[in-house]
Amino acid sequence: MDRSTTDTTRRGRRPATSVRLRLLVLALAPLTVLMPLLLILGMTRWTSDYDAVLIANVESDLRIAEQYLARIMDTTGDELIGVAESAEFGRVLARDATALGDYLSGKRASLGLDFLYYLPKADAMDAIRWPVIAAGLAGRPETQIDIFAAEDLGALPGKLAARARIPLIETEAAVPTDRTVEDRGMVVHSAAPVHLDGHDGVLVGGILLNRNLQFIDTINALVYLNAVTGGDRQGTATLFLEDVRVSTNVRLFEDVRALGTRVSAVVRQAVLGDGKTWLNRAFVVNDWYISGYLPLTDSFGQRVGMLYVGFLEAPFTAAKRQAVMWMLGAFAAVLVLSVPVFFWMARGIFEPLERITQTMRRVGRGDLSARYGDVGSRDEIGQVAGHLDDLLGQVQDRDARLRAWADDLNQRVEERTAELREANAKLEETYRQLVMNEKLASIGEITAGVAHEINNPVAVIQGNVDVIRETLGDKAEPVRTELDLVDRQVARIDAMVGKLLQFARPGEFHGYEDRVVLAPLIEDCLLLVEHVLSKSAITVETHLGPAPEVQADPGEMQQVIINLIMNAMQAMGHDGKLTLTLSTEDRDGKAGACLRVRDSGPGLPEGMAEAVFDPFFTTKHGEGTGLGLSISQTLVQRAGGLITAGNVEGGGAVFRVWLPAA
Repeated sequence: MDRSTTDTTRRGRRPATSVRLRLLVLALAPLTVLMPLLLILGMTRWTSDYDAVLIANVESDLRIAEQYLARIMDTTGDELIGVAESAEFGRVLARDATALGDYLSGKRASLGLDFLYYLPKADAMDAIRWPVIAAGLAGRPETQIDIFAAEDLGALPGKLAARARIPLIETEAAVPTDRTVEDRGMVVHSAAPVHLDGHDGVLVGGILLNRNLQFIDTINALVYLNAVTGGDRQGTATLFLEDVRVSTNVRLFEDVRALGTRVSAVVRQAVLGDGKTWLNRAFVVNDWYISGYLPLTDSFGQRVGMLYVGFLEAPFTAAKRQAVMWMLGAFAAVLVLSVPVFFWMARGIFEPLERITQTMRRVGRGDLSARYGDVGSRDEIGQVAGHLDDLLGQVQDRDARLRAWADDLNQRVEERTAELREANAKLEETYRQLVMNEKLASIGEITAGVAHEINNPVAVIQGNVDVIRETLGDKAEPVRTELDLVDRQVARIDAMVGKLLQFARPGEFHGYEDRVVLAPLIEDCLLLVEHVLSKSAITVETHLGPAPEVQADPGEMQQVIINLIMNAMQAMGHDGKLTLTLSTEDRDGKAGACLRVRDSGPGLPEGMAEAVFDPFFTTKHGEGTGLGLSISQTLVQRAGGLITAGNVEGGGAVFRVWLPAA
């Protein structure tokens, strides 16, 4: 064979080799390169989302524990107020000290308190150092968490000092300390003012949380033994006095709780030092947990402890590892099975293509009689090889026709796509309206049912009170105050039920005959929220100019104004400026009154000025239902008015309520 023949043969094989290589690369690259890359990216994203779900779960668990602790404090305070204001307590105060002691001892046992005593105002000079007692003496009931020293506990009955004493156990990664025992006590400290029959003082009670296993086991049961919140998780709960576990169900051994062990230095600094809530993995005594630590403050405003919940990380880590291994194994199995099959199928493509390429080269050299012939295949390649001989002369004509058909097809596809988009948009809008109507209808049904169920026992209570008053006659005089109190509370319940029915069935209550002057109504609303304002540094500025009377229900307008004020306060946080402006404003040629409620907070998110009035829309997740502004809009529109929202220059949001003149 001469050189020219050899060169021609080599040039003839290059295209076939190139096609083979490119087809192999195109087929194997997605399988061996892109798929592993996508698998890695997917597993990374899935792992991140998985960890985020775990953190969200422990945050939810921590909120449940926090709410339970708050309920314990509220219940203790309410029970003390009930005792302090009872007529029975007033009668005991008029008797001797022995009767008072027996009475308080019985109440302490029945209320589940660890201590309960009465402190006359004249003997309260030493105890006034406690803010809780100082508030009670000032006439304000107060309940806080306080830390009692050993001598304070020793002065109380019931051997509380011995119960609070916990030996410290050396704990890995904790802050070094020379202390060997924790003898202080963490106490739910509550005080209620007493003003009965010439007796002025304060009723003081509390619960010792050290070694209070019922308290901590109840939290653990609420969070981890409830199937709704995830009963299959292995979780623990702990109450810390500073960094020492004083009540916990974390185990050192199978039957030994880890009382006296301490939290790690990193968690202590973040929670007690910086005042942050810890939501992350942490090493707890002898294992890793997905943990949440919440700082606790005492009546002096100092951070004195932590509330902890967490669940074992190991089961979730094992599940995550198993899922990753399963995905890797499945990918490897697909790869092992698909590559040999691909090569076998590719061989049936490469050989006919090489013969077709050689034929096309002969035609290119001018051999018009060259034909593909039988390529040894009856599949699509063989059919193409048989038909291409007949189609060579029609290629140009077919190409022009195909281009015309393609243009026409693209135009039709675009038209159909536009129609589908429009239909889809209408369908989505209809679906949103149906969902909203269904939610509002469900709320109305539930509200009406609740109001109906409340009315029946209230009627029974009122009827029995009347029977008692008629039966006793003049003998009812000693309990007249209590009976009148029951009457007033029943009337109050009846008014609230009426409001519920008015919300559930607005069509039955439509139309108002009350003419309302808004200025004094606004001032009344500010008085109602004064107790909330007093806890913050928010300043209130009012500009109540002359405005016409409006025809509306005063209670509903009060509900709207209070809701707007509370939303503004929550948006500003601890401090800021709240401005209320009342003026006369005409709208569409009709006179009316306009109230503007402006805050100095961050303002409304962009594009959310109208969405804030949608039912269940809220930016305070976990704190509200998202129905406040929706209900306010319903009440304002029912009175013939209009409520709008927007942002103002300089920061902050403003809500405008316009009502037509009566």
